[in-house]
Amino acid sequence: MHLDAFLPEEVCQAGSLAWGHLDTFSANKTFGFMVSLKTARALRERLGRGETIRLHATVKAGQHPGNYEVVTATIPGGDPKLKEEEIAFSCHLDHQRPGANDNASGCVTILEVARTLQKLIHEGKLARPARTIRFIWPPEIEGTVVLLNGKPEFARRIKAAIHMDMVGGGPATKAVFHVTRGPLSLPSFVHDVAWAFAEFVNEQSYKFAATGSAEYPLTAPEGGKEPLQAQFSAYTMGSDHDVYQDSSFKIPAIYLNDWPDRYIHTNFDTAANIDTTKLKRAAFIGAASGYFLAGMNEASAPALLSAIGIGRAERFSFVLRRKAQLPESESAILIRASLRYEEAIPLAADGAAGRSITIGELRSQSLSGLRELAAPLGEESRASGEGALKFARQAEPRGPLAVFSYDYFADHARAARVATPKLLSYEGLWGGGEEYAYEALNFADGRRNAQQIRDAVSAEYGPVALELVVEYLRALEKIGVVARVK
Repeated sequence: MHLDAFLPEEVCQAGSLAWGHLDTFSANKTFGFMVSLKTARALRERLGRGETIRLHATVKAGQHPGNYEVVTATIPGGDPKLKEEEIAFSCHLDHQRPGANDNASGCVTILEVARTLQKLIHEGKLARPARTIRFIWPPEIEGTVVLLNGKPEFARRIKAAIHMDMVGGGPATKAVFHVTRGPLSLPSFVHDVAWAFAEFVNEQSYKFAATGSAEYPLTAPEGGKEPLQAQFSAYTMGSDHDVYQDSSFKIPAIYLNDWPDRYIHTNFDTAANIDTTKLKRAAFIGAASGYFLAGMNEASAPALLSAIGIGRAERFSFVLRRKAQLPESESAILIRASLRYEEAIPLAADGAAGRSITIGELRSQSLSGLRELAAPLGEESRASGEGALKFARQAEPRGPLAVFSYDYFADHARAARVATPKLLSYEGLWGGGEEYAYEALNFADGRRNAQQIRDAVSAEYGPVALELVVEYLRALEKIGVVARVK
């Protein structure tokens, strides 16, 4: 019911019923009723008049071992060596009340991508890609955690993922379509590839909306005619892309998503509010990105370098905007972290693709602006005291510590009598405790010290005290998630 507070007044007055869930592993075993804000206000008025209202529920619930059913299919790669590598398309199937945008839209879109690519390859209109393309329909987040843990060969084979969670919201949803970049802890060019295709769709769809004519308007017969206006956005959490990009797996993930959507998790998330043109455009961006990555070779070098250059220009502009919000010392940390990210972009997830592209070419592409900003900063100061501590993530558990139905940290911290670290409730300029904790663990690689981890998460989400980061890392150490490096 808390979601009603974030919905527009006209939606609430229309009787929107938001849904959610209770904590599966709560010590307080209970149940709840969910009603619309309109109904809640009416009930409150009746209670205010002294009326007695009784509600009745019959609850049948329990906890027991079970299995996840995960549907997956492949388009086999054509290269004898590279076909063992995979590019994955992901979505999520589950919800208490399945919604049209959340996430039937993502599920049907990757299904359409599979059908279209298979048809075009079968007809000889597209060459079979070197790498295998895999399609996965799991339960959200925890389903992907279970899949990559239960099928470790998937985690080894998948070199990049394209995840679609809510990609069809029409004008009534007031949704903004995002091509979301990966976290600072996992430098990659795959997001630049997706943005190159998204920018193409932005240009073509705007030209069509403005003039009525474009070579590739990418409209559906019954869909809208407005421009896409996709945004190249900083990393945000909340779906299966978190799992792929966790430091346990280190799989770069393109995240295509609508946000906000005023009808999310309500009974208004219906097919009537889905735009078929939007679905077609999301499918094109995803399919083109996946097909490019699956077929990437030496001949792809010029296109790849162009995409990286465009992506870097966008990120440089982003850094300048954020720099203006920070004091001088913190802006220096942001600039260094951004330059370090750009210089660390690898050739591919495993270094096997794009062999003709040299590291020097990648590092010099569109880096002059950042290097000019970084030049007068001088050397970073040496860490001391607790800032010099180093921690390395252990082999288990694999995946993010918090998923929808289970929080590994909270469960094990309770058993070890570890107090909840303040970082988990911290609110920074651009992120909250969940984001800080996710990235702090990702950066705990045994090489970075606590000061460097603090600076990295501060560059990504806003300044945070070193003490909060150290407290969290020490708490992780006590429950065996990380170990101190002497």
